[in-house]
Amino acid sequence: MASGDEKRRLTILGSTGSIGTSTLDVIERLGGRKNFEIAALTGNGNIPLLAEQARRLGAELAVTADAERYGELKESLSGSGIAVAAGRSGLIEAAERDAGWVMAAIVGNAGLAPTLAAARRGAAIALANKECLVSAGSLFLEAVHKGGARLLPVDSEHNAIFQVLENEQRHAVERIILTASGGPFRTKSLEEMRHVTADIARAHPNWSMGLKISIDSASMFNKALEMIEARHLFGLRPDQIEVIVHPQSVIHSMVGYSDGSVLAQLGCPDMRTAIGYALSYPKRSALPVERLDFAKLARLDFEAPDEIRFPALRLARRAMEAGGVQGAVLNGAKETALEAFIKARIGFLAMAEIVEEVMDALADLPAAATMDDVFAADEKARHTAAGLIE
Repeated sequence: MASGDEKRRLTILGSTGSIGTSTLDVIERLGGRKNFEIAALTGNGNIPLLAEQARRLGAELAVTADAERYGELKESLSGSGIAVAAGRSGLIEAAERDAGWVMAAIVGNAGLAPTLAAARRGAAIALANKECLVSAGSLFLEAVHKGGARLLPVDSEHNAIFQVLENEQRHAVERIILTASGGPFRTKSLEEMRHVTADIARAHPNWSMGLKISIDSASMFNKALEMIEARHLFGLRPDQIEVIVHPQSVIHSMVGYSDGSVLAQLGCPDMRTAIGYALSYPKRSALPVERLDFAKLARLDFEAPDEIRFPALRLARRAMEAGGVQGAVLNGAKETALEAFIKARIGFLAMAEIVEEVMDALADLPAAATMDDVFAADEKARHTAAGLIE
């Protein structure tokens, strides 16, 4: 990765989550402290893991997003020489550290401000946080362009498109096709889905992910958010974005061109592939991931998504077509409904029903001129959803 004494400086925002731990695994397999310097690591409530990561990789700064856990993190890193910070200001401090490459893997709106800070100083951003594009969209991209930053998508679907989207042929792109596994309820009826619990919904058939993203995958809200992200990432119209259910999760996404050609990126389902590509870009590095055995694979299946059982896809199209702050409204309402489902306060199917009701109620919100407008729309959506749940 590095030559001579030259080391790449990295910051990992959200190092204790599933994307963050996979990122550190890739870093260590590509030489660890021999090839990389860790400017900062951030986490939330898992202080023991954050402290262990910081010591193991020799981070200069460790930050917990929970300001009340500052003392605990400080004590855990006592005598290490590692600086400690906490809260929103600490996350921004981490993002502003001199690091050429930043993994933006903080989940939720908490990731917006630090990722913006990294964009404004021109970092290469490995983007795993969804809110930056779903909620902030054009405002976030404006900050990226003004700061001279570069976005490297980490979601497996967007990373796949990034790999096969030929820059010199962008004029010839007709469509992109995002693949979806269909999750654990691909073949379930509406009546069966009505009674599932969070523990059942979290059991993804192909990917190993955190609780919330696993449930979002089961409801296909994760795919809905990816549709909105893709529109912003690749400058597409809503009608150019398609979704196909592909149970094997071997083809991660495709790009269709005006000559009828379709280019696809394939690989075994392992987030380290996308992370490693973003970390090594524009080169490729050897990664210890499983290789595809086509003879063993034998078949690839595809089917159209059922938007009656999975209305999240329809709601994403509605948000894209409406524009403005509707992405923030959808996401804020979804997050509130998801929390309620996890706590068994509402059923699985009620999540999409609540999101649609919130979008109906807030359809006339004005477009965002500032990030404060985005946060205000998100807060209004969460408040409206909470009222419906009560």
